[in-house]
Amino acid sequence: MTTHTLDVPGATLTYDVHGPIPTTDGRAPLLMTGLPMAADGFGALAAHFPDRTVVTYDPRGLGRSLRTDGTLDNFPALHAADVHAVIEALGAGPVEVFASSGGAIVALALVTAHPGDVTTLVAHEPPLLSVLPDVAAAERAADGYRDAYAARGFGAGMAAFIAMTSWQGEYTDDYFAAPAADPAMFGLPVEDDGSRDDPLLSERSRPVVGYQPDIVALTGAPTRIVVGYGEESTGTVTGRTSIALAERLGAKPALFPSHHGGFTGPESGYPGQPEAFARTLHAVLDAVD
Repeated sequence: MTTHTLDVPGATLTYDVHGPIPTTDGRAPLLMTGLPMAADGFGALAAHFPDRTVVTYDPRGLGRSLRTDGTLDNFPALHAADVHAVIEALGAGPVEVFASSGGAIVALALVTAHPGDVTTLVAHEPPLLSVLPDVAAAERAADGYRDAYAARGFGAGMAAFIAMTSWQGEYTDDYFAAPAADPAMFGLPVEDDGSRDDPLLSERSRPVVGYQPDIVALTGAPTRIVVGYGEESTGTVTGRTSIALAERLGAKPALFPSHHGGFTGPESGYPGQPEAFARTLHAVLDAVD
C-alpha cells in the first residue's frame, strides 16, 4: 500500500493505493468511498480484493484529509469534485467505484458531473430521502435526530438516529408518537459532553440526505449504475431509498448480505459479513448487463 496526499481547493486529501498503478491486469482500479466514513472503514472489504488495485480515500474533514476552507457542511457536489481530483491524480483512466451510504450519494453526484470518470458504480444504500413517497415525513424524522443531538448531545442524537434508521416502512403517526429513544438501551452515553460537531448527527449531514439526484443525467451517462442494499435493511429507510432509486433508474437493485455497514469487520463495532459481502460485490462488478 502507498499513501498519497493531494491539495485541492479548500482541503488536503489523503488516499491509499493498494496495488500497482497502472494495474497489472489492465482492469480499472476499484475506488471505495463512504461518507461519513474514512478509508479505514473499508479495510476488511479491500482485503477480499487481493486481485485488484483498490483505492481508499478520506473525504475532506474526515480522518487524515484536512479542510482549509473554513466550512463544515458536507455538500455532495464538493465531495464529488474531490473524488474527481483523486481519479485524475491516479492517472489510470476511469475507475470502478463501490460507494456506501453518503458516499453513494457523492458518487451519484460524481457520475452526474463527470460521467467519464466511472465505468461501474455500485451505490450501496444511499440515504436519498428525496426519492421516497413519504419524503416529507422522512425529512421530519431526520430533523428529529438532528434536533435530539442539538438539544441533548451524542447519545440522544444517536439513539434517535438508530430509531429512525431501524423503523420499518413509511414514517407514520405511530413513529412520531413514540417516546424518545433511550440512549442507555443502546449502550450509548447518557451524559452530554457538549460537542456538536458529529458529521452524521449534526446539520452537516443535511445537504447529503437532502440531495436531489439528476435521474436524466444518470440514465444518460455511460456509467453502469447498480444500486444495492443489505438483506437486513429490507423495509428500513435505506433499503427503501435504494429500491426507489433503482426503480427511477430503470434497474433492479442488487441484494447484498448483512446490513448497512455489512462490508465492515470487527473494528467497526457493528461488524457485518465482509467475506460474503465481497463475494457478492465481485459478482456484481463482474456481471455483464
